[in-house]
This record gives sequence, C-alpha cells and structure tokens, in this order.
Amino acid sequence: MSASARPQVRLPERQESKSALPAISREALLDQLTQTVSASRLGCWQQCRLKFYFRYVLKLLKSPTGSLHFGKVIHAVLQEWNLSRWRKEPFAIARFKRLFVKNWNEIQADVLINWEDEEKKQRSSGWAVLQTYFTETPIKADERPEAVEVPVEADLARQGLPKLIGIIDLVRAGGRIVDFKTSGKTPDAEKAEHLHETQTSCYSVLYRDATGKKESGVELHHLVKTKVPKLIVTALPPMASRQETRLFRSMESFVAGVLAEDFVPSPGLQCSSCEYFNECRKWNGRSPDGNRMH
Repeated sequence: MSASARPQVRLPERQESKSALPAISREALLDQLTQTVSASRLGCWQQCRLKFYFRYVLKLLKSPTGSLHFGKVIHAVLQEWNLSRWRKEPFAIARFKRLFVKNWNEIQADVLINWEDEEKKQRSSGWAVLQTYFTETPIKADERPEAVEVPVEADLARQGLPKLIGIIDLVRAGGRIVDFKTSGKTPDAEKAEHLHETQTSCYSVLYRDATGKKESGVELHHLVKTKVPKLIVTALPPMASRQETRLFRSMESFVAGVLAEDFVPSPGLQCSSCEYFNECRKWNGRSPDGNRMH
C-alpha cells in the first residue's frame, strides 16, 4: 500500500433487482459461504442469523433504501476526493458538486427506490453533509493517501480460519485506516468503537497481512445528516491482541453456525428497519425445501 504507485480502486457497484447467479446445491453454497469471510458478511451474521439466511443463502435481493443510496453517493464522492489528493489536483468545490449530482442520478438509474417523497430533501442533505466534511475534515488538502478503496485479502489458514477479504475506504499517510460512515444521529464514541469493532478489526488484520506492519490507528469519520450537518471523527488505537482474538473467535462461530444451518432470528430494535421483516414474520422454522433448519 505505497503512495509511490497508483492506489487500487474499486468502483461502487450497482445493486441489481434480480439475481442472475446459476443454481448450485445447498451444500455447495454453504461450503462456498465459509471459504471466505468479509466484515459485512460477518456483521450481518452477528446482527441476525435469519437475515443472513435470507440475504446470502436464499439470495432474496431487495430494492435499496433511500438511506443506502445516500451512503453510496457520499462514498463515491469521497472516493474521488481521495483520488484527487493522490493525483495532487487542486480542490474545486464546484467539481465535487457536479460529481455529487451525477452520482445521485446514475447510481439509482436502474433501480427502484421508494423515496416516499423524500428524495429532494435527502439530496439536499447529502450535499450539505459533504460541504461540512470538506470544511471540517482533519485531512489536509495536500495529504497524499497511502491507498484508496483497496481490495485486500488475508489467508488465515494457519489459524484454521477461512480467507478474510475486504475493501478499505482509505489509508492515510503513516498507516492510519479511515472508514467513512453516514448517520442520522450523533454517534457516541464508546458505542461506535464497540459496534464497529468487527469491521475495524477486519481492516487491521487485512492491513497487517498486506503490508507486514501494524496500522498506526483507525478513524471512523461519521457524516451526520442532522438539521445542521456535523462531522464526528472517532479516533481509535491500533487493534489490540484481545480484539484480534475476539474477531477470530467470531469467525470460528460463523463457520460452525453456517455449516450447521443455525439460521434463527434475533428480534430487537433493528427489526423495524430490516428489509426482511415480512419474510421473518412468515418464517416457520423450515427451509424452502420443507426440511427443519437446525
């Protein structure tokens, strides 16, 4: 992850409305799901195993929400901002305003989003949080990134674990990992560290495996879309050994649970915004083939 060469970039993916994946056996699919693990897949499993089942086993794709679209557009604009700093290009706010509008329209061109008459408000809020970020960001205009949107992987076979894969938003000079997040409310620093520990630990493991050195720290940059937009930066120290152990233990539990088909619901406050709420309510404890799920 050196700044001497162009950082690897992964463009945002557009969510398709239908799945075009070829059918494979259930056993093969479960085996496939445990060959590699990502922070997002592990996070979904930790949040609700039945949600994981609907999303990754049955592959029930849902139209993106307005909030998901909001986040994708913000990430796309910040990705280009990071790349422009790597290219040592002068900052021009008008350019990023045009890029914001372009991404807002293009990313939703082939998908149906139920805006509930909120699109205009969301779009206005999106640009407002970006303006706030560009004004208040701790990253200086002449600070060149070490890496931008880098796809990385770590072979954890020595630990008896599957391959860990992921994409890191940004690595600042000196090995400081940055992850951008959008939020509707101001995050609490301690809770943010706890809620995102799986993700930040994944990134630390990936960075260390790719570079052979320890990250200097992790930063969560929350772009908060309140009435008056805010930027909240949560600075975290390098991953501790206990956090690595917690991650590896979570991965072990994930593999065992998927192979055992331990897909059970986890009712909680998160259910109110879950895209699989209706499917969950109708679930009878059996898979579509009629067999009882363990």
